[in-house]
Amino acid sequence: MKIDLHIHTTYSDGVFSPEKVVDTAIAAGLDAIAITDHDNVLSYSIAKNYLEKIQTQDSPKPLVLIPGIEINTIYKDYEVHILGYFMDLKNSEFQKVIKSQQMARIKQTKEILKLLNKKEGIKISMDNIKKLVAEGGSIGRPHLAKAICSAGGTANIVDAYNKYINKESGVFVQRKTVSPHEAVETIYDAGGIPVFAHPYDVDIADVLIKELMNYGLRGIEAYHRKHSPAMVEYFSTLAEKYGLIMTGGSDFHAPHPTSGNIILGKSFIPDWVYGKLIEEKKRLDLA
Repeated sequence: MKIDLHIHTTYSDGVFSPEKVVDTAIAAGLDAIAITDHDNVLSYSIAKNYLEKIQTQDSPKPLVLIPGIEINTIYKDYEVHILGYFMDLKNSEFQKVIKSQQMARIKQTKEILKLLNKKEGIKISMDNIKKLVAEGGSIGRPHLAKAICSAGGTANIVDAYNKYINKESGVFVQRKTVSPHEAVETIYDAGGIPVFAHPYDVDIADVLIKELMNYGLRGIEAYHRKHSPAMVEYFSTLAEKYGLIMTGGSDFHAPHPTSGNIILGKSFIPDWVYGKLIEEKKRLDLA
């Protein structure tokens, strides 16, 4: 069974629409996917409706679409991402957290734009930013970088990150987010499976994973494009040690800028990962 449990769309910092993600997944021969936009779940219903429409036709084979999200949090100066699967998307507390995260993104962006204008003479409006993301989608640093580049502030997007979108920059403002503990607890209380995303990026992952288990953490994203075979083995062993499930995905955002290669569905994820995820959801539903 081929799966990809970490995919982004135009409702956060991906470049494919939900419909194109579905088409690409089917073309890649995938059996199940989860769209995990940052602090946003609007793409799920769009992808679901599109999938129901095309799967009434003869050609595509069935594709399972799992409700997903990636909640961005800050903890002790570390950026910690928490994936969630199978939540009740209409859960009031879950919706409250998403709304809070969206408001924080907008506030951060407005403050940075004000500083860019005041200190650097780079004039960018919120409308310029909003045009770079689907309506209702999550505004983030990639959109800021693109807007800075388009406004002539830097020669390219990489320079925009290096010069303006980092903690050392005089125009950067850190976003106020929920804690990873709150993110895990919210997903869990909404009937979902909270998973620690790409732990390689967080130096204190080992300690934090154990701590977050007290709030409902149920998995570790052991399989990720940034994880070497040694890292996969390490985080898989850690998951086994703590009785957590292992998940994985391509963390697809866009085709490769030069080769055009699409990594969606290309990460090696054992087929049993999907089965373990389903087992965990059934266990939570019976708990």
